[in-house]
Amino acid sequence: MKTKLAWLAVGLAWFVLPSQAAERTLLLIAGRPSHPPGMHEFRAGALLLQKCLASVPGLTTLVASNGWPTEAEWLERADAIVIYADGGGGHPAIQQDRLKRLQGLLDKGVGFGVMHYACEVPKDRGGKEFLDWVGGFYEDRYSCNPIWEPEFKKFINHPTTRGVQPFSIKDEWYFCIRFRENMEGIIPILAATPSDKVRNGPYVWPAGPYPHVQAASGREEIMMWAVERPNGGRSFGFTGGHFHSNWGDPNFRKVVLNALLWVSKVDVPAQGVASTVTEEELKQNLDPKGKK
Repeated sequence: MKTKLAWLAVGLAWFVLPSQAAERTLLLIAGRPSHPPGMHEFRAGALLLQKCLASVPGLTTLVASNGWPTEAEWLERADAIVIYADGGGGHPAIQQDRLKRLQGLLDKGVGFGVMHYACEVPKDRGGKEFLDWVGGFYEDRYSCNPIWEPEFKKFINHPTTRGVQPFSIKDEWYFCIRFRENMEGIIPILAATPSDKVRNGPYVWPAGPYPHVQAASGREEIMMWAVERPNGGRSFGFTGGHFHSNWGDPNFRKVVLNALLWVSKVDVPAQGVASTVTEEELKQNLDPKGKK
């Protein structure tokens, strides 16, 4: 009898342990209030994505507001860290000793993602790390940031594109990203060809145009990409996300939700992450910025 009970305990442990091991934690770091109302609504956007992922089995999504988690254990707990915040010299990842802290976590295989302005870091502070971690970054005066409406007509076969249908939406879509040499390891997720009118500017800032951007007339540009790091970690960059209302578009939202699962190493459903967002939900958690 004791032997049977022992084997029963082993059998139960075999079923329980894999289930526990499958639990994953995604940390969304939302930046501080920025830009006029309806733009760079990092906190509202992150909370909306958290709501859309709430029913995904095996995933817990945490949202840290104001640029960095105050709960120190959240970073250590995270299986993936995605930053949706202002970038450049104020990028939350390059303050204090955070590059070193993130390097230690990513060396362990933690997933990593950056969205919109968080794709930009100074070339000499964060550029090298971002090339290694996520495959590319927005480089000031090399990359550009026009507001335009690309047409995403076709997609590669990748978990992040599951269920995504062709779509077009106006946003501050960055392109001419500073990618790794020879595009090593870059998996294009969203790509489209800007018109010469878009290339000729104006860009949001600086207005441009840049001769090297104009000279690339007719070239397809990548606005969302993924990489698989040698240690098994996954990363992605997404240059959209300027206008908060765009989260109401089902395909715009789905490709990002899929990426959040993929970077967390959670299985992406065959038709992608199903979600609905109402007009009322889009109005929730907006930063207090005054009148539009």
